[in-house]
Amino acid sequence: MLVAVAALNLFLLYQEESGQYDESNSIIKLSDIKVKAESVSGYAVSVASGNLEDKENLDNEVTNVETILNKIQTGGEIGGMVVAKTPNSEITTHLNHIITEWEDYRHKVENVKSTPVFDKEATNAVNYVLQKNQDLVLLTDQLIKELEPLDRDYNKHKQIAEELAENARIIGQQTLLISIGEEGNSQEILREKNLEFEIGLRKLLGIPTLGLDVESVGKTHEELESIPRENSSVLRQLEPLWESIQIRIQILEERALLSPEFNVAKNEMNEQKLVLFEHVDETIETWNARLISEHSSGEGIVQALLAANIAIFAVVVIVIRQSMSPLESITRAISKVKEGVYGEKISYSGSDEVGELVSNFNIMSNTIKEKEEEAKQTDIAKDEFLAMITHELKTPLVPIQGYADILLSEHLGKLTAKQKERISIIKNSSETLLGIISDLLDAQKLELGQLRIKKEVKNINETVCSSVNALLPEAERNNIELTSNIKDLEINHDPERIKQVITNLIKNSLTAVSPGTGKIKVTMEESPTDIKINVSDNGMGIPADKQKDLFKKFYQVDATLTRESGGSGLGLAICKGIIDNHGGKISVQSSPNQGATFSITLPKTNSNEQSRGPIGTA
Repeated sequence: MLVAVAALNLFLLYQEESGQYDESNSIIKLSDIKVKAESVSGYAVSVASGNLEDKENLDNEVTNVETILNKIQTGGEIGGMVVAKTPNSEITTHLNHIITEWEDYRHKVENVKSTPVFDKEATNAVNYVLQKNQDLVLLTDQLIKELEPLDRDYNKHKQIAEELAENARIIGQQTLLISIGEEGNSQEILREKNLEFEIGLRKLLGIPTLGLDVESVGKTHEELESIPRENSSVLRQLEPLWESIQIRIQILEERALLSPEFNVAKNEMNEQKLVLFEHVDETIETWNARLISEHSSGEGIVQALLAANIAIFAVVVIVIRQSMSPLESITRAISKVKEGVYGEKISYSGSDEVGELVSNFNIMSNTIKEKEEEAKQTDIAKDEFLAMITHELKTPLVPIQGYADILLSEHLGKLTAKQKERISIIKNSSETLLGIISDLLDAQKLELGQLRIKKEVKNINETVCSSVNALLPEAERNNIELTSNIKDLEINHDPERIKQVITNLIKNSLTAVSPGTGKIKVTMEESPTDIKINVSDNGMGIPADKQKDLFKKFYQVDATLTRESGGSGLGLAICKGIIDNHGGKISVQSSPNQGATFSITLPKTNSNEQSRGPIGTA
């Protein structure tokens, strides 16, 4: 069609006088700039999508446009067609505007060409969910079988297990639909099934659901009978798998598969293309007006050229739009996925991101057994690791502490002062070791972004006073003054985690101050948007050069002193992670021998705001 229209234009131009003929050729070539610029945008999108064979076509079209602009400036021949140079200063000015806008357009084309079409994080999330969803389905099916022997008191548990299995299948279906561009309401369905799965899993694990919007999915808050340990092995495997999948589902709920950077770059390119077209049209209109004023017979030719160019533009737009939607053919090939039918094979020869998604789908269909065994081995390794940490390290400490308490209470016989002293050392050492293990586990969860935060609207005064009251006996034994002045104010926070932060800061101050003269104050400052809780002491202080690394893991201002007091060097790093997850900040102000003030800032929230539940996974 392009060749036919060009031939028609040439035929009409040959009917005019030779002088007008050359100028008409120039106008035709100016019109060709719009067509070629449209082709340039199409090729740029194609190259960005992974079709590298179109890079040569793109370079050729860019070269053709620049050749046209150069020849119209100076006059000459383009592909056997003689073109006239710009006849007066007015048209020359218009042409210079076209050249300027073309340079800007070419820059934006290069930006589109080098920008990835697909959002890498969303693509990775889709691939991960597709790979792990079959494992999730298999585990939920195994959970149903594991709960079958239980009596009727566990009927509700069995019902929830069946709902988990159904939700797992729906999550896989919706993820597949998102992966092929059929987003529609898939993100909303995925968000709903994500919430339903989380609610059901929490109920089976005995975790409160108060922080979740259960009413939005037709559920209620309820407490169920604890499942016997011998019937909960699959449930313990299911929890870490779901937590890893849930992180990726949250990404898919918030982000589209197409890269937002690509959309921005493409929009900027299209906007600049319209500006270029506007200047081309203005130049053509001005030049045509000149020809019409000199040769009235040229009016019909100009109109024919404009009509031909409009038709060409319409055809190119249609072709480009069709080339931008390769996912339609893939959608038709896997339509049965909507009905939950798996095993369909997709034929796609491309090597771009779409081809990668198709390849993952086909691999999943053919290697379910292999992935199942691999997942089982991974789960066994995870279980062994967690069992080693929780059982082999923490469990032996419980009887050590218990028997130490029994011995100190002299239920098994009288003890000498020296024996009591030695047993007290055993008890204190076991408590210190338990604290270090807990710190290590919390630090690992922070490293993975999996520290569980359960926010609720609660009086911050109760949270802080709870920590202060727990440490008052220790302060009194060392003749240290420990006071607090916290205003009653309800904010959205995790009481246990904030209590952990306050307790850690007060314990550090107890170590830093001197018995008999030590003073520790816990105070609060309020602003319109947040609150600041300060823990101040009159202890030894912290040198300025040590403060910048104070919140890093395993960092110790005085390694010898810290070891003597049983520190792990993790406390302040964990405090920072907890406060960061609350959207707040933690800081320190101190000078040597002038005490120190640790401050935590927490944002205020509406007291009616609903709790958001846990951040990350445990």
